[in-house]
Amino acid sequence: MLQTITDFSSNSSPIDFVLILSQWQLFARGLLNTLILFVVTATVGGIVALPLGVARAYRVPVLSPIILCYTYVFRGTPLLVQTYMLYYGAGELDFVRDSAVWPMLREAWGCAFIAFSINTAAYVTEIICAGIRAVPSGEVEAAKACGMRALTRLRRILLPRAFRIMLPTYSNELIFALQATVVASTITIIDVLGAGRTLNGMYYLAYEGFLTAAVIYVCLTFGLARLFAFLEARLNHHLRPCTTS
Repeated sequence: MLQTITDFSSNSSPIDFVLILSQWQLFARGLLNTLILFVVTATVGGIVALPLGVARAYRVPVLSPIILCYTYVFRGTPLLVQTYMLYYGAGELDFVRDSAVWPMLREAWGCAFIAFSINTAAYVTEIICAGIRAVPSGEVEAAKACGMRALTRLRRILLPRAFRIMLPTYSNELIFALQATVVASTITIIDVLGAGRTLNGMYYLAYEGFLTAAVIYVCLTFGLARLFAFLEARLNHHLRPCTTS
């Protein structure tokens, strides 16, 4: 029976699924690398973006124009270009090789971590800024009337309310960040797409590896979208209209 399935997979089926399953360890490694890269860079990018987004929303003198230039540059250039500039270009500069960050920049993982984190932070900064500015002014005035200080208003009113407002946009950004991790495969990191390329190269296949990678990314995207749909439903449950029987 097993031999029959193997023969069908390799000779008759348009996709050699037995071969794909036999390389599950390769794709498991790629999936693990993708998840690590995504979770770490999304977390770091979010942490960096929070104070930057607040500064942009409050139009802090000097800081706000600098942050605007930063977000404009990193949102206006492709992530692939940013990653290549770090991976291939940083080592050409003497002061970079002599700096404390060179041990990180000389490794593919370090370059991917820095490029992905900075890129994510640029997008999330503008999302946070827009979320804070979208908070109804009446809620802010009510907080002021209660005697809340600026930091207290920010912590208890503005940020929680802004997070609810920006959640759909933020979820889309994280989905894009997840899919953007494929850039890591271009600098020797074996992520999901890198595993697919490796499989195709090992067995001279046309599309089995890419198709498997696509299926994995669809599953990851679906799971992430469902997670944020659940969060949005929970956090905005009080906004649903009441139903009377």
